[in-house]
Amino acid sequence: MSPPTPFRAVPSLPDFPALEHRVLDLWQVRGTFERLRAQNAGGPTWSFLDGPITANNPMGVHHAWGRTYKDLYQRFQAMLGHDQRWQNGFDCQGLWVEVNVERELGFTSKRDIEAFGIAEFVSLCKQRVLTYAAQLTEQSIRLGMWMDWNDPAELRRLRDALAEDPARQVTVQGPAGPVSDTVEMVVGRLGMPELGGSYFTFSNENNDLIWAFLAECHQRGWLYKGHDAMPWCIRCGTGISQMEMNEGYEEREDPGLTVRLPLLDRPGEDLLVWTTTPWALPANVAAAVGPEMRYVRVRQGEAIHWLARSRLGAVLEPPFDVLEERPGQALVGWRYAGPFDGLPAVRRAFESGTRDEPHRPYEHRVVAWAEVGEEEGTGIVHIAPGCGTEDFGLGRDLGLPAIAPLAEDGTFLGGFGELSGLAVREVQGPVIAALRTSDRFQRLETIRHRYPHCWRCGTPLVFRLVDEWYISMGPLYERPRDELTREEVEGSLRYQIMEAVDGIRWIPGFGYERELDWLRNMRDWMISKKRYWGLAL
Repeated sequence: MSPPTPFRAVPSLPDFPALEHRVLDLWQVRGTFERLRAQNAGGPTWSFLDGPITANNPMGVHHAWGRTYKDLYQRFQAMLGHDQRWQNGFDCQGLWVEVNVERELGFTSKRDIEAFGIAEFVSLCKQRVLTYAAQLTEQSIRLGMWMDWNDPAELRRLRDALAEDPARQVTVQGPAGPVSDTVEMVVGRLGMPELGGSYFTFSNENNDLIWAFLAECHQRGWLYKGHDAMPWCIRCGTGISQMEMNEGYEEREDPGLTVRLPLLDRPGEDLLVWTTTPWALPANVAAAVGPEMRYVRVRQGEAIHWLARSRLGAVLEPPFDVLEERPGQALVGWRYAGPFDGLPAVRRAFESGTRDEPHRPYEHRVVAWAEVGEEEGTGIVHIAPGCGTEDFGLGRDLGLPAIAPLAEDGTFLGGFGELSGLAVREVQGPVIAALRTSDRFQRLETIRHRYPHCWRCGTPLVFRLVDEWYISMGPLYERPRDELTREEVEGSLRYQIMEAVDGIRWIPGFGYERELDWLRNMRDWMISKKRYWGLAL
């Protein structure tokens, strides 16, 4: 028989959920959290800004993991006597919520939202946020996370009242007493001191502050409307920022198409041009070569082709004869016949000339581009400034015309013959058929590569020439930061953010250099979203 001990026996298989509920009930009965706040009131403050969880779905394991860390930090600081506000946050805005409401309604495009009614759709988005804010609150309490939580039943009551009549007067209990207002206004004041509880990013105050920030950007000359080829989600009908695009890369298979483009001043010879976006060939304006790369003139049967020497074995099967070799720079300026010169949209764009020669019709030509690589394709790249960010940048530098083929929903605009009205994913067949008919088709393969997708709905992105609103990040100087003048720093949002980064203690430490590298490489910030829920521009 074991000797007596002061410890209670512990079962070999404890019922952990039951133990957790006992602890939660004990905290509730004793008011442990409220007593802790009262005990630390007036002490030194420690501010914790909760990175908000998206109120769009129930909590996942990864959310529980992160919230456990957040709870740990706040409890530790409370043990040191720090007074805290203990405020949870809910991220409410953006396409995450919109996409799910669209799915519930069976919508497939923005046009469905407009037919349904924008005000009604926005109300459903807000109701969804309140639904999942209530559920996430309950789940977080079950985790044992201490925060100044809203009453989940109150959030659901506000949701139901919002659905019935947003203009109805309601009264809710705040920390200092009852608060009365319309349902719409009470929901917009959630998280404010008079109501307490979690903060919501759809709050009136948050939206007002965003507009105030944009006004400040405007006053400093940082806000502008720009013209660019942007990553675009055809399902969501909106542009995607560089940061958002970087979060949505996935492996996928795409066509690798090689076409023959006849040289106008070298009869019987053609360029072998490669692309992974056959849909963009009707918008072709140039063919790019690497100025330092070596190119060869090759006879294969009756045909004479130009391509990169390093790509010979991958593109052409023997027998063939190499007739001549030149550096890429020697090909620059050569004129060629485009793949779809007969289309009205192409003719209109070319008749307007270029930036440098506006009164002289443009002709397809070879241009130099240092970004052309030797790892894939033919070493000669199809350039369509209206269909790609890098292409647009090159076209802007060289003053080339840009042809914009796509509407918001990803269908071809008028002026593109039989392609007009077709969806971007439907045109590959007609494009290749037209190339075969005109004897421009050379080779079709399948490649596997990383391609950007919409990080919210998973649709493969296209690149579309659009007018969008941007915040200028400012120039990137070649000089070290400590050599910049105050005027240069204060005139650049990029360097002002870098100074803020300097004042942060980064855990782990490599986050500091990663953040600076991101800022150094960040393009101007595209902020406009052609959507209806959130802070639409």
